[in-house]
Amino acid sequence: MSTPAEDAPDAVEEAGLTPAEAFALLGNETRIDILQALHEATVESGHEAVPFSELYERIDLEDSAHFNYHLKQLLEHFVRKTDDGYAFRTAGWKVVRSVFAGTFTGRAEVGPFDAPGDCYACGGDLSARYGNEVLTITCDDCGRTAVDYPFPPGGLDDRTAEEFLDAFHHHVRHHYCLAADGVCPECMGRMETTLDAETNVPGRELEVHHVCERCDNRLNSAVGLNLLDTAPVLNFFSERGHDLTTEPFWTFDWCVSDARTTVLAEDPLRIRLDLPADCDTLSVTLDGTLSVLDVCKQEAGADVEAEAGT
Repeated sequence: MSTPAEDAPDAVEEAGLTPAEAFALLGNETRIDILQALHEATVESGHEAVPFSELYERIDLEDSAHFNYHLKQLLEHFVRKTDDGYAFRTAGWKVVRSVFAGTFTGRAEVGPFDAPGDCYACGGDLSARYGNEVLTITCDDCGRTAVDYPFPPGGLDDRTAEEFLDAFHHHVRHHYCLAADGVCPECMGRMETTLDAETNVPGRELEVHHVCERCDNRLNSAVGLNLLDTAPVLNFFSERGHDLTTEPFWTFDWCVSDARTTVLAEDPLRIRLDLPADCDTLSVTLDGTLSVLDVCKQEAGADVEAEAGT
């Protein structure tokens, strides 16, 4: 039996990795064990890097050469070597987090259970159902779907239905706020945003498409969902006692439908969303890339100009 060698694999020059090559590298139980052992050692020690000898001791292998080989396969793209040992690269953390989140392994079905808010189409009660790693919120009366979006199975652990829906709200809101800012929520690549008049979603004549140029991640939604982090919109609702960062987005009809959306011009495209709160309305005019062109508040019959901006 060989013993751990301190001449463990050295870092090699980083290179591009195709999706097929990435799956091939991770398609080995020992390599997944190494990533999990690195995670456990990092959490327990509180240090970013783990010495080679400690990492080896955590793996059930008698042959250090075999361990060395698999560690070297991970070294270019998932693990990096430092003066103090071995630490995660971003991709390695993503793999481990996905495993713990249940993205690859989790299976769960929950519901239906009551969801807050009313149907934007008929005013009926809403119910939520989780299955196939997707949360769907639909109307009990007309069957219209308000929300249909992926959510990691690990997000259900140790949460009540109310806590689960709250976590889901933040999950979706965070994704679309990033996408609206041109940042992919999956890989942090550049996202291209377009507004399309072709949609098969009931209650929606306009649809926003976010497409990542790097990983091809795609997000589609009603226009209003992309305004949840826009300063004039946040301030307007906050002044009237509504916190858009915490109130479930699907309880606002303008986030899940075109109920408050008007096309002002088609070439170039200009649209207006009229967002009500109490007795007041905030009108937000956007172009085809969702850039804010104008903002106007209507209070008690009087128009008040507001500063446009995001």
